[in-house]
Amino acid sequence: MEDQKWSILSKIFDYQVVAVIRGDTHEQAEKVAIGAFEGGITCLEITYTVPRASSLIESLSKEYGERALIGAGTVLDATTASLAISYGASFIVSPHFDKAIAKICNLYRVPYLPGCYTVSEMVTALKYGADIIKVFPGNTVSPSFLKSIQGPLPQASLMPSGGVTEKNAKEWIDQGAVALSVGSILYKNDLEEIKENAANIINTLKNSSA
Repeated sequence: MEDQKWSILSKIFDYQVVAVIRGDTHEQAEKVAIGAFEGGITCLEITYTVPRASSLIESLSKEYGERALIGAGTVLDATTASLAISYGASFIVSPHFDKAIAKICNLYRVPYLPGCYTVSEMVTALKYGADIIKVFPGNTVSPSFLKSIQGPLPQASLMPSGGVTEKNAKEWIDQGAVALSVGSILYKNDLEEIKENAANIINTLKNSSA
């Protein structure tokens, strides 16, 4: 029987891009999610800053099924993590590391992607079974930061979050990122623009690996 957690992680590694879905309203966030998916991003992180985030996780999980991974982001505590998992979240993302969230995710075999910035934070996260470490805020460091981190921590799977664009996506991957967390480039009012920006970053990575 295939391990559930590893199956989800394998898809994240394969997809390479995680779209961070935000919006002032439920409807705005849903539009960003649809645009990102139609543009080719099949790993969607619904943040708990979105009104009725749980219901959006549930509806997108049902709508896309096996065609996409729907996770939860901006998860600040274990209670929210449990709620998100009960609504169908395939992975949990936090802006910080939290031991209680790590235990809940381990219990339910759901990947945990905590935000860390220092080596000390990353080591603690790894001790508690963090599967991918979100380097956050990524816009305050350069891609070469990942290579520096992987000197002492070669076992760490790193995903930059913040400041990732079509222009620097390949450089982040070349410096050791297992995936990229993208958000601001998707926050547009026009659905077609969201789709185009999503497609651009996906095509950049596809072309660089061809």
